[in-house]
Amino acid sequence: MGSDELMGTAERSGALGEGVATSETAQLAVQAPDHDIPADEYEVYGREAPSHYRPLWIEEPARRRRLPDPVRTAAVRAVLIIAVTLIQAVVAFLCTLAGSWLAFPMVLSSIASTVVATWAALDVWVTRQVWNQRNGVVSVPSSTARALRRERRKARRQARATERSQERIRRRGSAGQLSHS
Repeated sequence: MGSDELMGTAERSGALGEGVATSETAQLAVQAPDHDIPADEYEVYGREAPSHYRPLWIEEPARRRRLPDPVRTAAVRAVLIIAVTLIQAVVAFLCTLAGSWLAFPMVLSSIASTVVATWAALDVWVTRQVWNQRNGVVSVPSSTARALRRERRKARRQARATERSQERIRRRGSAGQLSHS
C-alpha cells in the first residue's frame, strides 16, 4: 500500500511543500542564503544577503494532470514486468553466448515473460480507456460519461416527481376525499 493511499489530499498537498522550494520560499531564500542564519539576523552580523543565491529548484505547477490511481497502478505493474522481461532476455542471451545449460530454460521463460509483458502493456491501455469512459474526460465535451450522468440525473428527477405525486395521492386518499366534485 503506497503512501499516497494512506494520505488524504490535504496531507499530500502539505507534504509536497516539505523539502521543495515554492515561489514564496524562493523569495525568502534570496533574502536568507545561509540556512544557519535567519534573514533578520543578517543586520546583526553586519552582512548583506547575497543577491546571487538561488534555491536548487522551484516547484512549478504540473503541466499534465496526474494519472488516475487504477491507471497508475497498472502502469507501474507493467513497467516492473517489462523490466524483469528485459533482464531475463539479457540473461538468456548471455547464457547462450556462454554455452550454459541455463540458456534453454531462460529462453523459454523469456518467451513467457514477453507474453505477460505484452498483456501488462495492454492492461494499462484498457484500464485507461475504462476509467475515461466511466469517469469522463474533462477536455472532451461529448464525453460518454457526461451523457450517462445526465441521463441518470434525469431518471432520478423523474423518480422523485412520481414519488411526490404518489405521496399527494396517498394524502388525499387518507383524508377521506373520494372525488373532486
